[in-house]
Amino acid sequence: MRKALAGLFVLAVCGGLGFLALTTPTAYRLLRGEHPAPSTGRQPDLSNGRTLFFAGGCSSCHAVPGQEDRTRLGGGLALTTPFGTFHTPNISPHKRDGIGSWSVADFVRAMREGVSPEGEHYYPAFPYTSYQHMTPDDLSDLFAFLMTLSAVEGEAPPHELPFPFNVRRGLGLWKLAFLDGALLKPDPNKSPELNRGAYLVEGAGHCAECHSERNIAGAIMADRRFAGGPDPEGKGVVPNITAGPGGVGGWTLEEMTALLKSGETPNFDTVGGSMVSVVHNIAQLPESDRQAMAEYILSLPQRTAYKKPE
Repeated sequence: MRKALAGLFVLAVCGGLGFLALTTPTAYRLLRGEHPAPSTGRQPDLSNGRTLFFAGGCSSCHAVPGQEDRTRLGGGLALTTPFGTFHTPNISPHKRDGIGSWSVADFVRAMREGVSPEGEHYYPAFPYTSYQHMTPDDLSDLFAFLMTLSAVEGEAPPHELPFPFNVRRGLGLWKLAFLDGALLKPDPNKSPELNRGAYLVEGAGHCAECHSERNIAGAIMADRRFAGGPDPEGKGVVPNITAGPGGVGGWTLEEMTALLKSGETPNFDTVGGSMVSVVHNIAQLPESDRQAMAEYILSLPQRTAYKKPE
């Protein structure tokens, strides 16, 4: 009996040490490799940073709720999910309460690996699973643009998560399972416009984060990507944006491009919910980018639309 208990104790200790080792941000880097850094000596392109700011919809989550100025990124928006309530952080240039004291490297790591400058895991309610596909130079441009905005004082409330979701350490295992760390590389067999659309939709635009069904761990199901899913805040269903049944089959490039600018559908309806803010942001992009996004969306593999269980 003593030998058995001693064996169980040793196994428990080894398991605990293994958990601690595998759940550190350092372990993720060792297993996935160092993330690429921005080009040395390159001056940030603020115009490109502005485009990525609107493509990424940064103000939709991080603008102070109720503020008319959507560039005041003091955070505080409450996001209710099946895992608990997340409060979006201050990402203004405020040096104490925001990200004003961050380096470019800190920002790139946060966006691509979901790790804070203090070495803590961020929850994937912050969609770094999509932002990881962005190039370091683009992230450098985005960071430079954010630093031109107003510094906003005040920190967001802490997240309200039950056990075990309040244990950030466990996210290390989640990342090893669901965060591949891969940049989105252009497909040489596709046009520059289609590759640009793929980059904006899959990366900065993070469209799949809302328009996909998720597994029990909260990760996007690959075979249900873009086919729609339950609204993360429990307010109905996010639509299928593939050409499959219940999706956007039959839409023209002009119709999809128009929706991304005005929110109007081909049947004279308008988008609602959080998509209103998305359209407001995408409307700020160059027409060529909206058209590229529309072209890519219409090229997505056909999937049957998600149906909410009755």
